[in-house]
Amino acid sequence: MSWKVADVMTKDVLTVGPEEDFKTCVRLLQAHDVSAVPVVDRRGRLLGILSEADLLAKERERGVGRPFLGIRWADDGGAATARTAGEAMTAPAISIAPTATIPEAARLMYREAVKRLPVVDRLGTVIGIVSRADLLKTFTRTDASIRKDVVDDVIKKTLSIDPRAVTVRVHDGLVDLSGELETKSLCNLLVRMIQRVEGTVGVESALTYRLDDTKLGIESPARALQLSAAER
Repeated sequence: MSWKVADVMTKDVLTVGPEEDFKTCVRLLQAHDVSAVPVVDRRGRLLGILSEADLLAKERERGVGRPFLGIRWADDGGAATARTAGEAMTAPAISIAPTATIPEAARLMYREAVKRLPVVDRLGTVIGIVSRADLLKTFTRTDASIRKDVVDDVIKKTLSIDPRAVTVRVHDGLVDLSGELETKSLCNLLVRMIQRVEGTVGVESALTYRLDDTKLGIESPARALQLSAAER
């Protein structure tokens, strides 16, 4: 099973309107122990995101023009004069769809250097929020559930391998494989696909094969399936 953002996101999202005053925003962050909130319009559509960093800009700007110990802070424009959420927020906010995969969300967070992503539907309405901690929930899966996905989804459904040909053991997220398959490329493909199963920490393979088709210069069924998966 490929986990989606919708599977791990927080659905009960604290939001504020753009007219919410500065001090109320600070109190809300502290009261709910969160570091940022989406700013939405009256229909719940995402306008921006207000983080602790946005709010701290006001405090940071107090010393502009008066260097402290030789340090002069960069000018944040109107950050120091912001009085409402709408004036202090970062916009447009970086968001993600609930159907996005966990790796897609992780890559987006890393690329944009953000700690959380508002989750929006097709209309731009906020329906959740996903954090770095949420993405790590896949690693709390039980070994039994990981093994079930490996056997049912990868071995049987995707690669159409007889499950009796492969012995699968999972311990603390580490998948151990043994058995014999038809070709080397199929063994390699199986390992790579298992590495993509959510919650998998690593794969140790003791698989053997009857034919090393990687040296034949022909496209084996396993190689064709690998290329097809890459295209998708």
